[in-house]
Amino acid sequence: MRRLANGARVVSVNLPDAPLVCLDFWCKAGSVFEAPGESGMAHFIEHMVFKGSAHLEPGEFDRRVEALGGSSNAATGFDDVHYHLLIPPDGAIEALDLLLDLVLEPRLDHQAFQLERQVVLEELAQSEDQPEEVALQRLLGAGCPNHAYGEPILGRRDQLLAQTPEAMASFHRRHYTADRCLLILSGCLDPGAAHTVALEERLSASSLARLEPAAVAAPRPLPPLTVRPGEHRLRLPRLESARLLMLWELPAAADLHGVMGADLITSLLAEGRRSRLVDRLRERLRLVESIDLDLHVLECGSLGLLEAIGEEEDLPAIRREIGAALKELAAEEIAPEEWRRSQRLVANGYRFGLESAGGVASALGSQHLWGHGVPLEAPLRDLERWDAGALVRETLPLLAPGRACVLEAVPA
Repeated sequence: MRRLANGARVVSVNLPDAPLVCLDFWCKAGSVFEAPGESGMAHFIEHMVFKGSAHLEPGEFDRRVEALGGSSNAATGFDDVHYHLLIPPDGAIEALDLLLDLVLEPRLDHQAFQLERQVVLEELAQSEDQPEEVALQRLLGAGCPNHAYGEPILGRRDQLLAQTPEAMASFHRRHYTADRCLLILSGCLDPGAAHTVALEERLSASSLARLEPAAVAAPRPLPPLTVRPGEHRLRLPRLESARLLMLWELPAAADLHGVMGADLITSLLAEGRRSRLVDRLRERLRLVESIDLDLHVLECGSLGLLEAIGEEEDLPAIRREIGAALKELAAEEIAPEEWRRSQRLVANGYRFGLESAGGVASALGSQHLWGHGVPLEAPLRDLERWDAGALVRETLPLLAPGRACVLEAVPA
């Protein structure tokens, strides 16, 4: 990683076998940074940057990127936002100019703002029309009260209606600053190649290099997450099958060892037909159509989310069997074969994510943006530090049923 003169960070990784270059711009500007009254602003601004910039007309960015043979995308999360561009090497220099101009100098035209707000509101309406999404949001709201992780990233309708281009420009100035931004370059970046040398030269004179640092030297710290245990029930029209949802607080992203333990335990319990919960509840007892336990790694505190789909009358039995499976795991030794299977699943899942330039950029972006800065191979090395006994002692208690926020969602 290197820093430009203004403090903006740039990470470059050469992948000799990659046929393209990935430009991935990251910013600490997710929904967790929204101030009161700004609900949905982080996601809304992601939409608006594509509506024109200081030097680009609406639609011009997409036309020019596609003419270069590239593709682009963007995503807003709780913690951050990133803008992702894949491009052939000979178009990388022009693509860099286009991407930085688009993201760092958005026009925020009043008419485009009004039109795009309707797009965002329609996206919110579609989410609210999906009973599964409604159930998930209700669970997050109940388990993460008074925290951004319990709020919809798409925002609240009343606050979206009240937002203005001026307020969005203020949000952009506060968060899209040199010290809060990171650019990842990955792919075909041979140090001796002409396009690589030109990219490095262009960066020093780019809009990223001209970006001002934050006006406030010490921004407010991220609010720590505490999942509130409890039991909730929700009847939903058009919900096809009953769902048991359980939410746990797990180690935050900065705790690599804790995160790898959480990845191991969720894989052991619910990844694949041979995992404990899938084998027990679906294959043998046939109580569920499906059961998943996912790990969502986040900066304030990660989330473990279990979803079991079955019949309403079977929900009490499903909960009992989940509790019994966790109790059995705590009381007995994990067989060597089962332990090796879990380790392989986690390790291979991580390796597969690094098979493309985009995957490498994503892994580096989330690490370096937040100052974790561990090498790409660090998660694999940390896996070797775990053994089955330590996992049961240290990580399994985090998934105790009494620590979970539970929601039973049933058809109305």
